Amino acid sequence: MNSPAAPTGQRILAGILFMCAAGMLFPVMSGFAKFLGADYNSLQISWARAFGHIVFMLMFFVPRFGVRMLRTRRPGTQLARSALLFASNASSFLALVFIPLAKSASITNMAPLLVLPLAWAMLGERTSVRGLTAVIVGFVGVLIVIQPGSELFHWASVLPLLSAACYALYQVLTRRIAGIESPETSAIYSSVVGGFGMFLVLPFVWKTPHTVRDIFFFCSLGVLGGMGHYFVARALAYAPANIVAPFQYMQLIGSVIVGYLFFGDFPNLWGWIGAAIIVAAGLYTGWLQTRK
Repeated sequence: MNSPAAPTGQRILAGILFMCAAGMLFPVMSGFAKFLGADYNSLQISWARAFGHIVFMLMFFVPRFGVRMLRTRRPGTQLARSALLFASNASSFLALVFIPLAKSASITNMAPLLVLPLAWAMLGERTSVRGLTAVIVGFVGVLIVIQPGSELFHWASVLPLLSAACYALYQVLTRRIAGIESPETSAIYSSVVGGFGMFLVLPFVWKTPHTVRDIFFFCSLGVLGGMGHYFVARALAYAPANIVAPFQYMQLIGSVIVGYLFFGDFPNLWGWIGAAIIVAAGLYTGWLQTRK
């Protein structure tokens, strides 16, 4: 039996806390993926993340909720969510082969800003001109991080932006079915395309893990990603996307820490400036929506 609904303020706070927790799990997952990217194809890494996600979620949720949680009333939307999440992960993991973790995370953090116009168009969650202006300002921050036309520019810097766009669409679709599907059901289905669809491609890119460390990293991807996206689904069930989305910026802090501890990478001045602009724009949009 479900517990009584908490007061609105408490539910929004719970949604924010769940989103912050997800933002701390994802950098560790990305760090493990970057380690693996040196020796393994990014499609194999993406498959391991998706398939491990499904296995972990089945072990974690089925004993508690039973097989009824596998029933979905929106199969088309769930498959679309899953395809978007796989595309987001695959492009992000490929980018990590070439660029530092913090840089990738800075660009990917454009996703909460992209949620605003998408939520307006697809969910009717209206925003203001100031909110849309913040989206443009955030994109300026992305350009500062990428530095197109400079000698520091790398083509792979475009991949996190693609990842952000796919992830923003994923979040909006998650919000669309949040009142129809349980967070547990959405968490399971979010990796169906990557977990099972990739079996068609896997034989062509497979490389057997050759160390215990690599096996541990491959297995951890699904656990960390599964819990992270369950937290996202739970956050979006508690509060509107335009309120909780900006709190994903905890992921940027975690990415700087993981990137420095794991790889000795530290953002340069322009990286910090661009990231600060992106975060400021995102927090401003969150403040606008909360104030409204």
